Amino acid sequence: MLISNISAKVIANWLFSFGYLPMTNTICASNSPQRWQTLWLNVNLVTMIETEDDYGAVKEAALAISDGKIVWLGKEVDLPTYNKDTLEVLDGQGRWLTPGLIDCHTHLVYGGNRANEFEMRLQGKSYQEIAEAGGGIVSTVKATREATAAELLKSSLPRLTALHQQGVTTVEIKSGYGLDLTNEIKMLEVAGELAKQLPVTVKRTFLGAHALPIEYKDDPDGYIALVCDEIMPVIVKQKLADTVDVFCENIGFDIKQTERVFIAAKKHGLAIKAHAEQLSDLGGTELAAKYQALSSDHVEFLSEQGIKAMSAANMTAVLLPGAFYFLRETQHPPIELLRKHGVDMAIATDVNPGSSPICSIQLMLNMACTLFRLTPNEALAGVTRNAAKALGLSSSKGQLAVGFDADIAVWNISQPAELCYQFGVNPLSALIQDGRQVI
Repeated sequence: MLISNISAKVIANWLFSFGYLPMTNTICASNSPQRWQTLWLNVNLVTMIETEDDYGAVKEAALAISDGKIVWLGKEVDLPTYNKDTLEVLDGQGRWLTPGLIDCHTHLVYGGNRANEFEMRLQGKSYQEIAEAGGGIVSTVKATREATAAELLKSSLPRLTALHQQGVTTVEIKSGYGLDLTNEIKMLEVAGELAKQLPVTVKRTFLGAHALPIEYKDDPDGYIALVCDEIMPVIVKQKLADTVDVFCENIGFDIKQTERVFIAAKKHGLAIKAHAEQLSDLGGTELAAKYQALSSDHVEFLSEQGIKAMSAANMTAVLLPGAFYFLRETQHPPIELLRKHGVDMAIATDVNPGSSPICSIQLMLNMACTLFRLTPNEALAGVTRNAAKALGLSSSKGQLAVGFDADIAVWNISQPAELCYQFGVNPLSALIQDGRQVI
């Protein structure tokens, strides 16, 4: 029975809160159908519960929703008696339902763009030449600082809208282009405002340790002190983020500087993530594991030792095929070793102006399969169950399971693998957020 793969804690909490009981031959069911609000019939389910069966699929199924939660799902023939006059009954016409997709790594809020640099690179200009001309992350920091909050909201909203219209119901948004107190706060406030503009759950991450601002170009330790001692406490006090990230890399921050940020994050009760092993193996992932980080992201140069540390800490590896593609990298993430050691893999867009100006979660699904050789089942887990884990949301999002949030994407497809196979034509038929149809 698939119920064995739902955590006991989730089931216990759900039973206590709603009074529902498991039923034979279903995933999990309610003994009180009169409390249901919406019932989907004639659907196929991609539950993404970890089972021996691909996708945790249930065909010829039904799913019931109440108060924003999934309260029944299983074979339609196993439905208990219900009164169709007391709830909304929808005919899914054989469509497939998946959990709402989750984009667990983005830099979606920023000023300006770097299309000119893209053109310069293709004309043969070197990174140094572009940087000397005022390009690189410095140009994005300048544009972000100069932009008002209203301007950042206006430029960011179409990016989030594009993701939402492809089935994304939860997105992580990082700061990191302000690099001072005023502008880091501005970015995080805009990220929060985006959640009011669209029915999307937004998780905010403080990435103050993203790069050195010009005013600290010769004093990286001084800047880390600013991040830890001045900016982070204000962000915590104003409840602008619940996670901290660091770019631990030769062109970012070293191990000692990264650890200072992790120590400060732990002091303030913030969860930890890491940009690590993208360009070299500095040991950032092992350090993140030491501090029980949620994830390490990019990880192309991750060693087996680092993978073992991730496994022991139950971390998630977030793979970013858009950046790999856009930067024309050749070092692939160590997929086979991640599989060998049982490290869960998530997939994300890494939306940002410099290395992944791509607002397509569906393209990421295809790239994860074609570039990184993930199976479609692994790729879909990467934007649902494992993406939820990378954001600390494993008990509420990323699966179709009783007690989970009713964030559900409805697809006009004939089989789940289509979501990874084709892009450019959007198969999304409907989108449900917290039990309410929003598309």
